[in-house]
Amino acid sequence: MAAEEKITLPDIQSTEDERNIAINRVGVRGVKLPITVAGREGPQHTVADITMTVALPASKKGTHMSRFIGLMEELRDPLDAPLMERLLGAMLGLLQSDAGTIEIRFPFFVRKAAPVSRLESIMNYECAFTASTGAEGTVVRQETIAPVTSLCPCSKEISRYGAHNQRSLLKSSLILAAPMSLEEQIGVAESAASCQLWSRLKRADEKFVTEYAYDHPKFVEDIVRDMAKALNADPRVLSYRVEAENFESIHNHSAYAWIERDKRL
Repeated sequence: MAAEEKITLPDIQSTEDERNIAINRVGVRGVKLPITVAGREGPQHTVADITMTVALPASKKGTHMSRFIGLMEELRDPLDAPLMERLLGAMLGLLQSDAGTIEIRFPFFVRKAAPVSRLESIMNYECAFTASTGAEGTVVRQETIAPVTSLCPCSKEISRYGAHNQRSLLKSSLILAAPMSLEEQIGVAESAASCQLWSRLKRADEKFVTEYAYDHPKFVEDIVRDMAKALNADPRVLSYRVEAENFESIHNHSAYAWIERDKRL
């Protein structure tokens, strides 16, 4: 075969499909890659779990799956909300689609000092950025999930001593007009709880945490309302969804609450 001779392979994905059925989302899921994420103390290295999809017209047989991976392989800048918007635009152009979604989930780490001893340790949180196209154009959501402690006001009121408490997960998903760090968003959730958590505590810290939670009892309804109150007062927040799930210590079910508001309406 001559050196200049090229082998042409068929591109089946680009052929027409005769069934005439459009696909809302097609792409890749469960992609795990190392990334950097923008944090208050600078870029942070972590590992992302990525889903990338585009809309496929009825006439087209398939999309080019490798292009999704190639786009993420080229990512060098720390991830934040503005970068997600640019990444979505690049994906739509690369895949020749007019609609799509990118979801990037990752563990995020914050160094915290214990409340009394000031012993430092690292807490991990689950965070995500999601960019999608819709009627409003491109929408980017910034999400955090914070583990906290909640203590039941009713149990405290009716008991001669003690009160039942439990681990809770507080989730917030925001559309922002101006930057908010992931650490600050996590702080909104932690401030609404009976008490926040730390990875390492001395006995003096344990005493503080126990008594602080007892002095700040919260129903699941109280928690989401306090989160919503803080976000209502923040002009950077255009829209929010807040959720709280209390993994009840005296019931075989969770207590759950959700508030959603678009402040632009």
